[in-house]
Amino acid sequence: MSDPKVYSLHMGKAKCAVDLGDGSERGEYVNQDYILNKLGRPHRSITLMYCYYPLDEGWPQRASIAHASPGVSFAWDYPYDDYFPYLGGPGGNTEGEPFNFMRDVRRHGQDVTLTLTIDPHVTDDHLIAIANDLRPFGRLMLRINHECTGDWFCYTKRCTYKEIGEFYSRFHKIIKEYAPNVQTILCTGGVDEGQTRIEKEEDFAQAVRDTDIWSIDKYFALHWGWPYDVAERGGTSHSRSRIRDVFDYTKRSYERFRELCGGKAKPMVMSEMNADGDVTGPYDQAAMVQEFCDILRSKEEDTSWFSGFSTYQFRDRGRLGLEIEDPNNPEVGIEQPLLKTYKKIIHDDYFCPSMTVGGEVSFPATLRWGGAEDADGLAIPLHLEKNPHFCELIFEDDSNLMIELNGRWFYKSPKAKTIDLMSAFFEKPLAGACDLTLKLFAPPASGENDLSIADGLVNSYATIEKLPKIRILYEPVEL
Repeated sequence: MSDPKVYSLHMGKAKCAVDLGDGSERGEYVNQDYILNKLGRPHRSITLMYCYYPLDEGWPQRASIAHASPGVSFAWDYPYDDYFPYLGGPGGNTEGEPFNFMRDVRRHGQDVTLTLTIDPHVTDDHLIAIANDLRPFGRLMLRINHECTGDWFCYTKRCTYKEIGEFYSRFHKIIKEYAPNVQTILCTGGVDEGQTRIEKEEDFAQAVRDTDIWSIDKYFALHWGWPYDVAERGGTSHSRSRIRDVFDYTKRSYERFRELCGGKAKPMVMSEMNADGDVTGPYDQAAMVQEFCDILRSKEEDTSWFSGFSTYQFRDRGRLGLEIEDPNNPEVGIEQPLLKTYKKIIHDDYFCPSMTVGGEVSFPATLRWGGAEDADGLAIPLHLEKNPHFCELIFEDDSNLMIELNGRWFYKSPKAKTIDLMSAFFEKPLAGACDLTLKLFAPPASGENDLSIADGLVNSYATIEKLPKIRILYEPVEL
């Protein structure tokens, strides 16, 4: 087909952002190509969960390896948290975890949320080194010592809650000085029914004021005894809540956070959300997530205060994932009913980023990637006569692109030369002639920003010399 006109395109925030956890103490990291192909769209952010206890014996081995013991009867019964070790910091290596996964996430057009439990006794030189580690990764979100009003993580056993709150503010201040591209997330307990204050409010009020983003973790159902016991009716190691109660709890918490900041609003997120299939089974698990998202997009409910949620997690060794890890092979996931429900939810316009078309563009064209909520790309109007038999893009360059057509997203790595777009029509075939818009964005190919340019902390740029060849056929090559 002849070259069509091309227009500028801005990608902005969704009404409600969707993020996804990928790897934790309960599951391994799954590469972004697999997740994209299963779900058909990128997320606003991918959450990676790590810990940093460099003063401990056994570090930097994972706690369950360094301190393996038959006496362990709870997921957090180790000298330090059993997350993957963060291998940066003073004298650390930014070629290993989590940086290799952070690059994978960013080159696929998503931001990174790094959850980091950290020993509050580390000195400022450790925190400065971590801040410097994070500088090249754009608009990263850092969730420091989450669920900080609980008592299960090791840092809560080493310090008072007052000390934990003060540590949060100290780390936040260092982040703002050394890595201003990073936003901090404070994850506390919220306001229970009949209460007016958040848990341990006197210890965390200043952290509430300092942080960039407010957060709670709230599972509609959870089996916290996993994997050391089985959830059975009447047991004491699991719980299940009403969805309406969870929504009201979240809103009360937001309103109290805001009061503590003198009425100033900040983004409010749920950093871990799901229903545990150990408690609900696979069908109620999907139904509970659907019910919560129905409330979020209800026209009868004011949810403008709610910025987004992160589903925990993509693949899980228990029943808290869109997939369950095959016990015979950790590289294989067993899809749960929740995955189909979740996929439908995140393709709803309410949860998709906004798209604004601008003026006509000539080549060469410069594309800007600020992040999943702020990027400038290209919009290419296409007229299709009917549902195609072939639809593909043929490239002559080494561009790194995220591509969308008919609601389905594709990734083009620098080495890829042909991208087959036909899967955009498998679940949504065209009923007849149709006008569609092909969308192109250019996240950084290396997964890192170029800090030598003036605004490199928050933006990366790519030059596109010309459009790829667009090949569309409406019947098989041979009949």
